[in-house]
Amino acid sequence: MARHKDYLSPFEWELMNIIWDMKETPTVKHVLKIGYPNGEKAYTTVQTIMNILVDKGFLRKEKFGPINIYKPLRKREEAVKKETSIFVDKVFDGSFQKMASFMFGSRDLTDEEIVHVKKLIRQKEKERGEHADD
Repeated sequence: MARHKDYLSPFEWELMNIIWDMKETPTVKHVLKIGYPNGEKAYTTVQTIMNILVDKGFLRKEKFGPINIYKPLRKREEAVKKETSIFVDKVFDGSFQKMASFMFGSRDLTDEEIVHVKKLIRQKEKERGEHADD
């Protein structure tokens, strides 16, 4: 099966989140030390997935002597936006309204969550020059 260049598997997301959170340019060894300090993943497993992320265009690999250094090529926000778009297209026929209706109907929201959602809507209306009273 061909890999979708914009889609990340759960493990790929895990590694990218570790890399995005790192302040330094990581090596496989750095990612293992930060993300799996108790040896939860094998070096070769992490290396393989990081090389897949290179193939997908999420990372760039540079060789410095015997060491490979990886640099993120995409920002987290860009990846989240793209993956969310793929999800909405696949599950909700591309309709944000259908997704929002499902999300609001699928669980009870706390008062704090409702206030936050209303704030986001007001902010979006301001950006578009709209008024809630129209």
